[in-house]
Amino acid sequence: MSYLQALQEAHAEGRLLHLDYDVLAADFGAFVQELLDKEEPTKVLPGRVPDSIYWLVEGNTYIGRVSVRHALNENQLPIGGHIGYDIRPSERGKGYGRQILKLALPKAREIGLKEVLLTCDSNNTASRKIIEANGGILAGEYKTDIQEMPVCHYWIDVYNDS
Repeated sequence: MSYLQALQEAHAEGRLLHLDYDVLAADFGAFVQELLDKEEPTKVLPGRVPDSIYWLVEGNTYIGRVSVRHALNENQLPIGGHIGYDIRPSERGKGYGRQILKLALPKAREIGLKEVLLTCDSNNTASRKIIEANGGILAGEYKTDIQEMPVCHYWIDVYNDS
């Protein structure tokens, strides 16, 4: 299964380690249902907000995912933002990051958001270029208690078709 292969790639980079490969492989349907449940306000865990998750696939190949948070709370504001995306390591550098963010902006508009906050580490040049290519305006770089690297805050007007 392509998603599980992508998860192995992420694990090799030391990322997404909170997702247990064996658990997902044993009951992938339950994992997908958990993702779908994140959209339902009544099923969202305390301290979280509803979150719509979309996958970018080409044929049968999982390329990446984007999540659109329906609102922000104090947990997401410093380093999370409204939209987060991830492209599997073997598919990076092919324009998929720009594409997946572009596809997410109308989804944010459908939810009722007028502008969205995106964050990335200040040294993440690839992500900064993706956000800027989609109309992101840098609001500033911020130091947080959560991580050592400063975080860039970008705002995108979802009604501005870049």
